[in-house]
Amino acid sequence: MHIEKLVEQIKKKKSFLCVGLDVDIDKIPTHLKDLEDPIFEFNKAIIEATQSYAVAYKPNIAFYEAYGIQGWKSLEKTIQYVNKHYPEIFTIADAKRGDIGNTSTRYAKAFLESMNFDSITIAPYMGKDSVEPFLAFENKHAILLALTSNEGASDFQFSEKEEKQLFEQVIETSQTWKNAERLMYVVGATKATHFKKIRAIAPHQFLLVPGVGAQGGSLQEVCRFGLTKDIGLLINSSRGIIYASNQKDFAEKAGLKAKELQEEMATYL
Repeated sequence: MHIEKLVEQIKKKKSFLCVGLDVDIDKIPTHLKDLEDPIFEFNKAIIEATQSYAVAYKPNIAFYEAYGIQGWKSLEKTIQYVNKHYPEIFTIADAKRGDIGNTSTRYAKAFLESMNFDSITIAPYMGKDSVEPFLAFENKHAILLALTSNEGASDFQFSEKEEKQLFEQVIETSQTWKNAERLMYVVGATKATHFKKIRAIAPHQFLLVPGVGAQGGSLQEVCRFGLTKDIGLLINSSRGIIYASNQKDFAEKAGLKAKELQEEMATYL
């Protein structure tokens, strides 16, 4: 998807909401578990309930890999459903891949070509030759882990060299790579005060922001420091939306939660 189409959707829906489809079969409503493909049926219902408010969907691949080949089938059916019925919605394979040369190329083909996701999350630790294969696909995007919201983020991401912290070096160096205009970055909402630094290095690129809500991140603070003229933010919410209820009204409650976030986002636009 060309980035202009994503911006167009954001402005049309007055939303920059990304719904994380992190499906744990132990948490979905009991009445779905007897169906042939409960994971897909759960996703389908969530998508239908939230598509008016969401501009992106992000399945975390681990939640599908955990169920073996059936999980992969559910994932494939999910992305096919979104692409067929809501092709204007941006899709993210939250796979956190990253390996050298031909291996990265194969990962890229798997998610960006075979499954036809619009983007994939990438771990940058192995450097340029592990990321550029993902950037070779026209109108596809690589979302680089930059500053995360987990407890262990401080183990490495704030290490300093020449008065720059590692997360700053990652963003700055990646800007020099081939097709860097196709890069986006993962920046945790719990690190909102660092958005000003990040915007100084990457003023135009989209930031995928987890951590709002359940992890304690503030949407207001993220918008204060992170918004650009083209919005430049995708705010992800997973558990807070998809598990708003574990009863037969799960989809309806998910839609209401998504609507709440969309309405708050609209005030910042």
